[in-house]
Amino acid sequence: MQLAVWTYEGPPHIGAMRIAASMKGVHYVLHAPQGDTYADLLFTMIERGDSRPPVTYTTFQARDLGGDTAEIFKTACREAVERFRPDAVLVGASCTAELIQDNPGGLAAALDLDIPVVALELPSYQKKENWGAAETFYQLVRRFAPPAGGVPETRRPGKTCNILGPTSLGFRHRDDIAEVRGLVEGLDITVNVVAPLGATVEELGRLPEADFNIVLYPEVAGVAADWLKRNHGQPFVAIQPIGTLATDAFVQAVSVAAGLPKDIPAATRSRLPWYSRSVDSTYLTGKRVFIFGDATHAIAAAHVSARELGFTVCGLGTYSREFAREVRATAAEYGLEALICDDHLAVEDAILAAQPELVLGTQMERHVAKRLRIPCAVISAPVHVQDFPARYSPQMGHEGANVLFDSWVHPLMMGLEEHLLHMFRDDFEFNDAAQPSHISHPAPAAEAMPVAPSLIEVAAPVWADDAERELRKIPFFVRGKARRNTEQFAADRGLATITIEALYDAKAHFSR
Repeated sequence: MQLAVWTYEGPPHIGAMRIAASMKGVHYVLHAPQGDTYADLLFTMIERGDSRPPVTYTTFQARDLGGDTAEIFKTACREAVERFRPDAVLVGASCTAELIQDNPGGLAAALDLDIPVVALELPSYQKKENWGAAETFYQLVRRFAPPAGGVPETRRPGKTCNILGPTSLGFRHRDDIAEVRGLVEGLDITVNVVAPLGATVEELGRLPEADFNIVLYPEVAGVAADWLKRNHGQPFVAIQPIGTLATDAFVQAVSVAAGLPKDIPAATRSRLPWYSRSVDSTYLTGKRVFIFGDATHAIAAAHVSARELGFTVCGLGTYSREFAREVRATAAEYGLEALICDDHLAVEDAILAAQPELVLGTQMERHVAKRLRIPCAVISAPVHVQDFPARYSPQMGHEGANVLFDSWVHPLMMGLEEHLLHMFRDDFEFNDAAQPSHISHPAPAAEAMPVAPSLIEVAAPVWADDAERELRKIPFFVRGKARRNTEQFAADRGLATITIEALYDAKAHFSR
């Protein structure tokens, strides 16, 4: 286990907590010490939920370790059931409580409760949050949608489906559901159950009634969908409709699963294709983009970046080790070696090495990009409170494609402002040396930017006067990066003086 200031995933009991908080009528009794009680923080402050998460802690203290902590768990479990009267209760231990081996599942079974008890064994020191969410959802599906016995028959295509995978604390999951439901119902296909987000225990029991499943987030629903296929004969569609091309492929795959004609035209409402064609290629074509996040969103972002926006993918990675094979295969399509890592410092080093012009990542990459003054958009959990907007802001479907364009491309575009800055760069009021007219203190110099340690160690070459004048023609918001790149280029080649020729050679080098 590695101690870190930031972490991409919590321990697996956080994943179980997300499933409990997603569903209705499910309560989670967690054997945990004082200090591990942070469910309220996660679901009310970050996700801004309008109700407390259905989690009860035993909250034992150090002095209790000399006594009977098992009795503390049984008391907490019994009182939680009596107070909240859930339809089912999950029981498990946090990473710290796991060490004292009290066996919450056995203790809960001994209480002889009058509601179903699902015991969770989540190895906190081997697995992480998304695995815990997937395992919890799988255990719930197994418990409440058991097979009838025998070998399931192969199902014929039908027009009823389940949508599986969205959870609490998921990145834009609540909006994605609305978009995907609209796509499916627009094909005259009935949505049977959406789970786990918003589902009840009774609805889990109705999962086998659907003709097929749609897996929106394999990190959460992949294992359960495989089990439903083996035990109930339900096929599933595992294309995530992120971007225009993937949305079209999703519609076709769902149509086939429902027995509809394969050539159903996609009733697109996305402006992304037209926007991509209409925008000046200076802003899009060949822009270097570094992508990091969960596997679903990282893979989708790579495809949208390269195939729909004309970006050059210069880095791709994920913290989802369970999906390393899929991410490596996608990276190979773009001539890259995938970064499979959960160390945010290693990801920062990879960003510095890739020299991107845009970063698509988690809230951690947003902090890195902000320090480096690189445009950035968040595409994946873990996320900050600002990534749960009040507005409708899906990532999937036609409207999701519009959102992607806005959030990814606009940081790269200065549009009219850039042209005005170029036109008036010598004006007495608008030139770089002029003081801002609307504030009383001078703005920080654009060149005073954090730089990579490797750049600090190299003595900066001397700039020739004509090269310095040429550098000042570059807009201020990218001039610092141009200066650093050129100085690095000159240092690598042993140039003591940077001439105009060296400046343009560096530009050509870093544009490749």
